[in-house]
Amino acid sequence: MLVAAAVCPGPPLLVPAVAAGAAPELDAARAACADALGVLAAARPDRLIVIGPAERERRGEHPSGTTGSFRGFGVDLDVVLDTDTDTDTAAADAGAGESPGRELPTSLAVAAWLLEHTHWTAAPVSGLGVGEPLDTERCLRTGRGIAAGDGRLALLVMGDASACRSLKAPGYLDERAAGFDEEAARALGTADVAALKALDAELAYALKAAGRAPWQVLAGAAEGAGLGGELLYEAAPYGVGYLVAAWS
Repeated sequence: MLVAAAVCPGPPLLVPAVAAGAAPELDAARAACADALGVLAAARPDRLIVIGPAERERRGEHPSGTTGSFRGFGVDLDVVLDTDTDTDTAAADAGAGESPGRELPTSLAVAAWLLEHTHWTAAPVSGLGVGEPLDTERCLRTGRGIAAGDGRLALLVMGDASACRSLKAPGYLDERAAGFDEEAARALGTADVAALKALDAELAYALKAAGRAPWQVLAGAAEGAGLGGELLYEAAPYGVGYLVAAWS
């Protein structure tokens, strides 16, 4: 049963070592993410599943202890999904063929950093990487399957809103982006499951909104849970919509 959820953006810039001199620009977003994770811990879950967008080769399940890296962003920084696991030990096991073998997708690596940064110890952690092209019904089925497991479940859902909010945005300016982000923010801030289900997958793809599929997995998991929501952060730095919400 789903008892709580946190929704956070997944840009590598959330990690100060990656952002470098620009790190202070996302201090408010990091603080909001920490507050959202506090809501998860307060719900006393038996397990935490992190869900985020993933490239094809990194989709699917990522067990506790899976490692990730920000070396592709020029930073010598490794993380591990589950802060009860020592990063150096996990990396050594990966080299010996004793770990899951696949590296975390970037969104889950950012989540692993957030969990470590907030000293998460409330419940065991595992991850699920989902594909951006995943259609709405498959997302909902995935969420329902996750929530059908035993015990008290919490979700940390990673993903950005549109990437088309300004001329310098990764997807350039699209006048539809602001309206899409506004509706996503309202739905996430009020735990409106029906509105999340109704998000247009084709429009989300056109607007490069990587959070759409993870949000709809959340919608499937939250059916019948009766959770309330609160929007903790909403901004579009660099022309990309970043949203933080907490459900409990």
